[in-house]
Amino acid sequence: MTMESAPVPGAGQATAVQAHTVHPPRRSDGGTRVLGGGRRATRVAPAAQLLGADAAALAVTFAVCTPAGWPWPVVAAQAVAQVLLHAYRGLYRLGLSPSVLSEVPALLGLALLQWYVTMEVVAAWAPAHEIGWTVLAYAAAAQTVLCASGRAVVHRVRHRSAVRNPLSTLIVGHGPVARQVTAALYDHPEYGLRPVGRVAASTGPDASPASGVSGVSAQEPAARPDVLKLPVLVTPQEVGRAVVQNSVRHAVFTAPPGTTPDGPALFALLTGHGCRVWLVTGDTAVAARPAGVRPDHLWGFAAHPLQDGTHRPVSHAAKRVMDAVLAGVGLVLVAPLMAGCALAVRLSDGPGVIFRQERVGRHGRPFVLLKFRTLRPADAQESATRWNVASDGRMSRVGRLLRRTSLDELPQLWNVLRGDMSLVGPRPERPFFVAQFSRMHPGYQARHRMPVGITGLAQVNGLRGDTSIEERARFDNRYIETWSLWQDACVLARTAGSFFRLGGS
Repeated sequence: MTMESAPVPGAGQATAVQAHTVHPPRRSDGGTRVLGGGRRATRVAPAAQLLGADAAALAVTFAVCTPAGWPWPVVAAQAVAQVLLHAYRGLYRLGLSPSVLSEVPALLGLALLQWYVTMEVVAAWAPAHEIGWTVLAYAAAAQTVLCASGRAVVHRVRHRSAVRNPLSTLIVGHGPVARQVTAALYDHPEYGLRPVGRVAASTGPDASPASGVSGVSAQEPAARPDVLKLPVLVTPQEVGRAVVQNSVRHAVFTAPPGTTPDGPALFALLTGHGCRVWLVTGDTAVAARPAGVRPDHLWGFAAHPLQDGTHRPVSHAAKRVMDAVLAGVGLVLVAPLMAGCALAVRLSDGPGVIFRQERVGRHGRPFVLLKFRTLRPADAQESATRWNVASDGRMSRVGRLLRRTSLDELPQLWNVLRGDMSLVGPRPERPFFVAQFSRMHPGYQARHRMPVGITGLAQVNGLRGDTSIEERARFDNRYIETWSLWQDACVLARTAGSFFRLGGS
């Protein structure tokens, strides 16, 4: 959908309040960079370090315990098997209190399984390199010890990094558990979570109408000065502003989100901003961990991560690879067409072929979207706040043709290649309208859980141009909840079939 025009749907009810999602995240006080690659480093680097430690342990084990000249396919297969087995057992998941000793049984069991299968495969496929039970036992023991040693180093490095650069954290809840968890995070910086605010339900006992982002509940007991200094956030708008202004990366719920009136909405808001969400509670019955999740704790409180349906790192990595490959190939294939479009715009409308505009991407991060210019706006205000220019008399014939055929969207393949966008996803909107639509339509903010796209499920169902925002948000959230690579392929196929359909986007 192209949005450069007709009044905004429901504009009479909306105000020009800036949405919390439009401000670029800043460095937190702890110095942890959370924008772009920095944020990915916060999550991915420790897992990559664990992966490197495991790979090094396997390489040393091969060098020490196996005979020379082993077939390289066996070595490669075992390396892949190790990664898959460890990932299956959750050994690359990042916990609050990682412990090598708790990982040793899993490491030993998986090593024995791995080497037993390798022994049987080698015996059947390459008898000349067959190993016996003694070598299997030595190899499994050596791999376990080396993996545990490497992981201990990684955990130690993470521990020191967490103390030096704690990540901003919100505490969601009220009552004794919330205060005790907050105090524990203050007293034990090794967890790497620095409380910057507490979220109290608007109907809860801690809510204070006048507190805002800097107020404190009048009913907060004066037990800990550091806890008292925390601002109490009541409304979703306050929470959203606090997340962006403080570069919040973690949120700790002290009760399951589904047990409180505002819990599901807060969970969706926080995960939509890319926060990692934890459930930390003293009630072991409530805190029963899901199957496959390793036990964890925060200074004795039972803890486990909470995830929404979109948390699928491997699938998202595959989506990113598919986007990069297809966008790169697409840029090469349509380069002559893009050159022709650029020349036509230059001859018809003068210099300034590419139109740049700020849009809101995944987790509310702004980026600069690229298009072929079809109309030169009068000023920056018009560009940012005018909804639709499809019927503007200032548009040339070339501009009208580009819009009707959607050829003006081709430069966005570069946005996809850069990682600003995906080929398929919710269409990005300008900050001014994100602010309005987030207030008017409850599900609109949740669209930012996924990367924005050139096309999407809403667009292939005809929701383009000046159509219902509520219906678009409904289709976008439907796409996110049922997302798969196959669904992306189907949307791309439907888009290709109607790419030159007159009417534009």
